[in-house]
Amino acid sequence: MIIVMNPKCSKSDLKSVIKKIEDLGLRAHTIVGVERTVIGAVGDERGKDMLQDLEMLPSVDKVLPILKPYKLASREFKKESSIVKIGQAKFGHGHFGIIAGPCSVETEKQIIDTAMKVKKAGAKMLRGGAFKPRTSPYAFQGLEEKGLKLLAKARQETGLPFVTEVINPEDVELVGEYSDMLQIGARNVQNFPLLRRVGKYGKPVLLKRGLATTIQEYLMSAEYVLSEGCKDLILCERGIRTFETSTRNTLDLSAIPVVQELSHLPIVVDPSHATGTRKFVAPMCLAAMACGADGLLIEVHNDPQKALCDGPQSLDPKDFGALMKKLAQMSKVSGKKL
Repeated sequence: MIIVMNPKCSKSDLKSVIKKIEDLGLRAHTIVGVERTVIGAVGDERGKDMLQDLEMLPSVDKVLPILKPYKLASREFKKESSIVKIGQAKFGHGHFGIIAGPCSVETEKQIIDTAMKVKKAGAKMLRGGAFKPRTSPYAFQGLEEKGLKLLAKARQETGLPFVTEVINPEDVELVGEYSDMLQIGARNVQNFPLLRRVGKYGKPVLLKRGLATTIQEYLMSAEYVLSEGCKDLILCERGIRTFETSTRNTLDLSAIPVVQELSHLPIVVDPSHATGTRKFVAPMCLAAMACGADGLLIEVHNDPQKALCDGPQSLDPKDFGALMKKLAQMSKVSGKKL
């Protein structure tokens, strides 16, 4: 249910309503808007009838049901598009953020050199995997905590905040200690214990769509994170699995406007994992901006031919710089703020 507060309600009125919601065994999620404050009450559906009685309070304007199964992620709960800000990077409501870096952290020289070059080209955030979930148990699995320390050093050298993937619930605190944003990969999109854990942790979260996840299932996964108190969540379309074999996955760009109609959450695109081939990355980046995405997650390696992971889909710094110039030109037409 959504409790719309009277524009003239006081802070004490707001606290009183929140207490009444919590006394019913529900969780209160407050959004303070420009004109008025709304409270999302979520939890056991059996308590929703008693919430209707809140309309009798002078501090409450009205109580409305949220019809979508994903309550906090829905446009019903929040009509305005959300903005997620991490350092100098902004995503959503007209802001277009660029996250760039290698698939995995390999060496100190590799991650710092790449970070410096993507920053020079215009990226506002760094990406890099310290823990790598791989299809093969024999593939490179990442440097783990050593990789986190190298990412932190790259942040110190460049000022770029970084996002990195967390795979296991028991690693959330370790990864969160170093990173500025926690990434949930496609394979873990319905790992509900992990979603709850990162939602509770308190740092921004990047949630990738699964290989065969419908948009409603995807938004329900986002709901798990939001329901635990996470305030800053970014969705990421990274391609779905279809019968097509010409690309690594099939990039579902139609998901961008669909998600934006259903949800207030920012959504970015990962064209690197979607296409699996570097020559297709730039066209899909431009297409993502054109169809209204709120940012990009791009794999860039200082020497892709020597990459230990996903070299064929990684741009080199020169190609990334050329892409950033094209995105700057397109932003003038699309109205996006880089």
